[in-house]
Amino acid sequence: MNIRRLVLDVDKAIARPSIVEIARAIDAVPNIEAVNITVTEIDMETVGMEITIEGNGLDYEKIAEEIATSGAVVHSIDELVTGHVIERVPRSR
Repeated sequence: MNIRRLVLDVDKAIARPSIVEIARAIDAVPNIEAVNITVTEIDMETVGMEITIEGNGLDYEKIAEEIATSGAVVHSIDELVTGHVIERVPRSR
C-alpha cells in the first residue's frame, strides 16, 4: 500500500521533547517530503498536536517508532491517504 499522507493525533510532555525534536525524528524516516505540526491543545502536563506527514510510500510503523523514540506518543491515525491525494471538501448541510 502506497501511503501518501498521514494525519496523526500525538501528545507530548510540556517540557520534552520539543516540537523541533519531533519534526527532526519524523524527517529522518525515508520518503518523507513534508511535516506539519500544529499544537491543538495545552494543559498542565501535556501538549496535544496534529501532525500531518506527506510523502510517497510512507512507513507508518517506522514513523510511529521514531515519534515514540523522541518521547511523544501517537494516540490515533486521524487521516490516511493512499494513491492520489484527494483533498477533503467539507460537506454543507
